[in-house]
Amino acid sequence: MADIVLATLNAKYIHAAFGLRYLLANLGDLQPRATLREFDINQRPLDIVEGLLAHQPKIIGLGIYIWNVTPATEVVATLKHLRPDIKIVLGGPEVSYESESQAIVRLADHVITGEGDLAFAQLCRELLEPEPGAAAPPKIIPAPLPDLARLAFPYPFYTEADLAHRIVYLEASRGCPFTCEFCLSSLDIPVRQFPLPPFLEQLQQLIDRGLKQFKFVDRTFNLNIATSRAILEFLLARHQPGHFYHFEMIPDRLPAELREIIARFPAGSLQFEVGIQTFNPEVGHHISRRQNYERLAENFQFIRRETGVHVHADLIIGLPGETVESFAAGFDRLITLGPQEIQVGILKRLRGTPISRHDRAFGMVYNPQPPYEILENNLINFPTMQRLRRFARYWDLVGNSGNFIRTTRLLWQAAAPGETPSPFHSFLRFSDWLHAQTGRTDSIALARLAELLFHFLTTELQHPAPLAAGTLWEDWQQADRRDPPECARPHLPARPAMAAGLEKAKLPKRQSRHLPA
Repeated sequence: MADIVLATLNAKYIHAAFGLRYLLANLGDLQPRATLREFDINQRPLDIVEGLLAHQPKIIGLGIYIWNVTPATEVVATLKHLRPDIKIVLGGPEVSYESESQAIVRLADHVITGEGDLAFAQLCRELLEPEPGAAAPPKIIPAPLPDLARLAFPYPFYTEADLAHRIVYLEASRGCPFTCEFCLSSLDIPVRQFPLPPFLEQLQQLIDRGLKQFKFVDRTFNLNIATSRAILEFLLARHQPGHFYHFEMIPDRLPAELREIIARFPAGSLQFEVGIQTFNPEVGHHISRRQNYERLAENFQFIRRETGVHVHADLIIGLPGETVESFAAGFDRLITLGPQEIQVGILKRLRGTPISRHDRAFGMVYNPQPPYEILENNLINFPTMQRLRRFARYWDLVGNSGNFIRTTRLLWQAAAPGETPSPFHSFLRFSDWLHAQTGRTDSIALARLAELLFHFLTTELQHPAPLAAGTLWEDWQQADRRDPPECARPHLPARPAMAAGLEKAKLPKRQSRHLPA
């Protein structure tokens, strides 16, 4: 039993709810009266309701995000039918903007908008121990930005099972200095830093408890160079085989002070997520994104040439003013810079973001259902946008997964003599063919995908079967698979040689596949 239940529906079990742990850590004297329950979106809403009511709570706090708002609405509606006396308090980015128009908000008792770390505790006190004659708390409660130095850290509330089996999130700062119109972080001004010494103490405790994968959610980790370097130095001094660190980085900001330290990390232990989004300066102007492309290219060249950093770069389809051809040029340009992964995202109209100001000028039409992805605009019609959506999905399965690193390159190495190969158009051709063969973009078994890729390379592109088979076999071994794909076996030597390979630490599987064999 607990008077306060903190809950959310995670996208997957592996994700541990960071925000809930902040709320629990900052409940103060109410903490013994609270518990934390995590569910995921694959569970039935009725089963989630049953799990929540089993605690006989007086208050249920629910974290609402773009990925869980639909099933969470059903959960809240059912809770209110069964137990209307329970106070339902919502928080999270999905309900922090355009709140009044949302069905889930109408069902709930209270909504805390913004950073509710301290505001939630105050509301719980008012609900559980109301002062005589005090007015009832309002339905919509805008939370002031908390002083980060006052916040209790959430890290002790990661369990041993969390540390061993789930993604553990950390943050050394909040906010973003940029104003990219598609992103909620553009509203988080100013950037604020957690006090460094106590943060490093928490980091040490996590290391002592055996944490191996560290995912920092700072929007611009390399904004404050002194802090970034201090954290990297701290981690490097305590690095052990299998440790893996993820940071979101500004792609055109990598001064010598950071270059020197990241070059000393073992290969595969660092991952940088870099948001490029577009290489079209006019599109960048439309969305208020400033970027030095020349410096960005220099930084990529340094990272790929002199470090073992795994680079995950982001591009977005559907931005106002971006044509298929300009996106293709940007994709091809990014391929030449050599990131291990290119995340091709579809533009979303997130609640509260100013991207909607372009709706009329560019004919932007978005899906009204979460995750609010663009359906078409005046430069890319709906059928073409669907083709690009499939491109993004197939690229993740083939180009990003690490299962077909060398084989993917064969898709654009079949250009006619004198013709400049285009990775984008070559892969779009494969994407169209693959969809025609399968009629789907999910649940394609890896062996089946290898077979389809081999068939396309040898029949549609006329690559010699031994070349395609040998390349597939090299990729297959990259993931420590000991038997060649069935489709490749007739075209390989009777006893195909195994690659020598490196002794790989226990890094995340996807990233480890991109390490040199």
